[in-house]
Amino acid sequence: QVQLVESGGGLVQPGGSLRLSCAASGIIFGIYDMGWYRQAPGKQRELVAVITRDGTINYLDSVKGRFTISRDNAEKTVYLQMNSLNPGDTAVYYCNAEWRFAGHNYWGQGTQVTVPS
Repeated sequence: QVQLVESGGGLVQPGGSLRLSCAASGIIFGIYDMGWYRQAPGKQRELVAVITRDGTINYLDSVKGRFTISRDNAEKTVYLQMNSLNPGDTAVYYCNAEWRFAGHNYWGQGTQVTVPS
């Protein structure tokens, strides 16, 4: 059974930092592209950051220079370090694992990040 379990969300003041973690089980972690998505109330889910299995990284323009994605294949965990948070970052953040070749795509349950205005 595949599980992606996020942690690290919470309430943080503007300018603050949070580190999200996503622990995976039930998959061969090293062959999956790992991503963080977010969904704010009334908005579509958007890709925040992705780190492919070969280490290629891409970010949503609005988080470049503030967020850092990383992965630890030995621990089967992907991280999202979020700095200089602002109210626009408020959303539920979801972990995603994708193996395009096989058509496998899995989601975590989400973790809430709230930055009050």
